[in-house]
Amino acid sequence: MNYKIAVCDDLDADRQLIADMVKHWAADAGHTVRISSFASAESFLFHYSEKNDYDILLLDIEMGTMDGVTMAKQVRKDNHSVQIVFITGYSDYISEGYEVEALHYLIKPVKTEKLYAVLNRAAARLSKNEKILHFETGGEMIRIPVCQIRYAEVFGNYVTVHACADVTVKMTLGSLERELDDRFFRVGRSVIVNLTQISRVTKSEIRLSDGASIPLPRGAYESINRAIINME
Repeated sequence: MNYKIAVCDDLDADRQLIADMVKHWAADAGHTVRISSFASAESFLFHYSEKNDYDILLLDIEMGTMDGVTMAKQVRKDNHSVQIVFITGYSDYISEGYEVEALHYLIKPVKTEKLYAVLNRAAARLSKNEKILHFETGGEMIRIPVCQIRYAEVFGNYVTVHACADVTVKMTLGSLERELDDRFFRVGRSVIVNLTQISRVTKSEIRLSDGASIPLPRGAYESINRAIINME
């Protein structure tokens, strides 16, 4: 597979080290990579505004004027498929990753085997993101990438799929569930949720990163938390 990867770190030595490790990972795994390195979040975003076709972002958090989390929020405004990995010297920022759907955090100094494992997960996610579902409604065919589906809910004989746009089609929730992968979890009888979109789970609700709230059926709290923990 071919991947376009950005490494963003304000320290020259760290930036070069990560880039070299990515090259070795690609060679070992049989992938082709194009690596672009950036010394600041601002320089990345300037380039990204013209070429927003990156597959994986490896971002330092503690940078100059703009930190990596703020940069990732800018990217997530219009891109939910790119895989974001934070690299940091501290563990204090981990909770902020929920908001930008970060794939993983790596603590400096980065260990080779841990970076390889995360890059393999990112590659697996990207291969899943290539799948597109087709829905016919209102006399037209609508294409929705699976990675863009946040959740789906059933009302009678109709299912509403919540993605970049909401689409309501006549089908069963079970038939939709069979088209989805292990990122999705059936919440009771009426909802399927994308686990990667969850920012918070309480005993009564699931809160998504876009602010949507989904009622949590009684007895489902433990099972959805296990699904999040076990998700690849």
